[in-house]
Order: sequence, then C-alpha cells, then structure tokens
Amino acid sequence: MIDLHCHMLPGIDDGAPDLATSLQMARIALSDGIRVTACTPHIYPGLYANTADGISCAADELSRELARADLGLQLTYGADIQLVPELLLGLRSGTYPTLHQSRYYLFEPPHHTVPVRFHETLYDTIAAGYVPVITHPERLTWLDDEHYEWFVRAAREGAWIQVTAGALTGRFGRKAQYWGERMLDDGFVHILATDAHDPHHRPPVLSEGRDVAAKWVGEAEAMRLVTERPQAILENKEPAVVAPPQMLDPTDERRPESKQ
Repeated sequence: MIDLHCHMLPGIDDGAPDLATSLQMARIALSDGIRVTACTPHIYPGLYANTADGISCAADELSRELARADLGLQLTYGADIQLVPELLLGLRSGTYPTLHQSRYYLFEPPHHTVPVRFHETLYDTIAAGYVPVITHPERLTWLDDEHYEWFVRAAREGAWIQVTAGALTGRFGRKAQYWGERMLDDGFVHILATDAHDPHHRPPVLSEGRDVAAKWVGEAEAMRLVTERPQAILENKEPAVVAPPQMLDPTDERRPESKQ
C-alpha cells in the first residue's frame, strides 16, 4: 500500500516530535503493509512556515535514518497545504511542494471555518495544470448537507478526494465516520491515507480503512484507493488515464445518471 498523507518528519509540525517517534511510526507503517509513505507536513503561513526545500532535506535525512535502522520504508514528500491566497504562486514558484514532484498536491481546507474562495482557488490551480487532492473533508467541523455538495462539485470539476483511513473505523468520531462512509457510498473518493501524526492516537495504519472501504465499494475499488491511484500520483499520470471512482465513471451502470 501507499500512504500519501503522513506527518512523520520529526520536529517540523504537529506530527512526530523527534526521530525516535518517526522510527516508531515507520515500523508501524511497514507492519501494516505500507511500502511507500509521503511525508507531508503542514504548510500554514504564520504557524508552520515549511517550504519545499526544507521538507525535501528533512525527508532525505529521515530516509538515511531509516536505512541505518534497517527499515525498508520508501519515502517521498509533499505538503499538507492550507488554503491560502498565495497557494497557486507557491506551487508555481516551487516554494510549495507537490506530491513526489508531480502535478498532484494536497489541498487542506480550514478545519473549523467555512473558507472563502474555495471553488475559485481550486479552479485556479486546476486551470494551471495541477490536481488538488482535498484532504480529509469528512473531518471538517463545518461539513453539513449544504457544504457536502461543495466536495461533490469539486470532484466533478477535477479535484481528487482523500478520506482518512481511521475516520472509517470511528477513530475520529461518529460524524467523521458517517461522512466518510457517505462519500464512499456516493462514489467520489479517490484515495485513502492515514494522516498519521503519532504512533498511538493517530498511527500510520491504512489497512483498517481499506477493509472498511471494501464493504462499501468492493475489494477491487478498495485496493485502488490505497495502491493503484496513489501509484498513479507517484507516476504523475494524467487523471484521464486513471480509473475513476464510481460517480465519475461514465461507463458505470450504478451511477444515477446511467439509470435515467
């Protein structure tokens, strides 16, 4: 499996505080069957002023430490980029990293506040050739039936949706579990990721989400959520050549439009 959202780099944000914790998280990821992890610390101007160069250096150093510890987890990097006015400028300048230097990047909506210019910001980056991967929408405190449609629209317009594996097991409460399950059932989730921050409360465990997802979308699609589509991101494939989730697949007879 491939985990494209993980806060494993030590001392760089609110994730792993030190190297020992990072190594412990790597061991957990490997035991869970994860073979590649993207280290994606927060970029949040005024709070976490990370940059692509700093994240790249930190990921390289952690890779060396993993090798010294004989841990075979492969690392790449990106960032969990907060919705800010300078988002597109940061991507274009290379200050904000994409995932594995691809066209895909993690787009983090504010957790507690309904954002302004949500669709406009997404559209601007899509028009510029990037693919936003919206992180953990199921866990946003402002998510309700009205704002749920924002994410349906975003997916239809070219954004990808990432749901947290632990949300599907209830790790983040019943509300996040409900929304995550609903997104799966409605067929517009592209990938699962751990969004791990520590070894205990938010560990890098992806299999639990994959197993729950299989009950909603079937075994084959569950594996696409954790292997095929994440691999497509690493290979920087055009979204058009990647098997889409059900809602976005015009050939899927289960889609509501196909039954009319």
